[in-house]
Amino acid sequence: MNKSEKRRLKLSLIPPVFFLLIMWSVKILEYAVNGNWYIYGVLPQTIKGIPGIFLSPFLHGDFDHLISNSIPFLVLGTGLFYFYRNISYKVFGLIYILTGFWVWLAARDAYHIGASGIIYGLASFLFFSGLIHRNRNLASLSLIIVFIYGSMIWGVLPIVDGMSWESHLFGGITGLILSFAFAKKKIQDTEQIHFTDDDINEFCDPDISDNEYIEVHYSYKDDDE
Repeated sequence: MNKSEKRRLKLSLIPPVFFLLIMWSVKILEYAVNGNWYIYGVLPQTIKGIPGIFLSPFLHGDFDHLISNSIPFLVLGTGLFYFYRNISYKVFGLIYILTGFWVWLAARDAYHIGASGIIYGLASFLFFSGLIHRNRNLASLSLIIVFIYGSMIWGVLPIVDGMSWESHLFGGITGLILSFAFAKKKIQDTEQIHFTDDDINEFCDPDISDNEYIEVHYSYKDDDE
């Protein structure tokens, strides 16, 4: 990876890091004032739940919930802005809004909070886009996603209490749809990127296990809690 590519990687870190800083600041402030801000999450099919479409990704049940979302959000967010800088803000914004909207429209009657709906959207978009474009570098990223985040597939099933599988499912569907919607867009400079095994190690630690960091949750709380 040459200097220009390293600079590009550093610039790609800025949006997800900025987003994470807001998440952490919100959680620290909530903890400092002994607050309970889950009520600002998505409450489906209610007027008061509409702001949650925009606010819920910044809200987390506890620090374990936030930590479990931070690593995959950073890795996948950086991947989006690195490989898809021409359309990255559009894709991120659409994943953000559409996932929240569909949760508000069709999820169970509970408060839905957390950023993992976006995480599932990013993982889905990057994976399917890599396959669609048949690009060596993007295919490598797709394989990384499957290898490291493969266990995420179970998150779209209603098998874990206290987890909003709906937001995982809607995030994944959104990412899939967007991968086809932007399939004809030119992916800038990807053919000139020399993405080696060493670069992969810099970009994403392959030693991370599913049990350590990749347990992604999108929590919910019942309305009467």
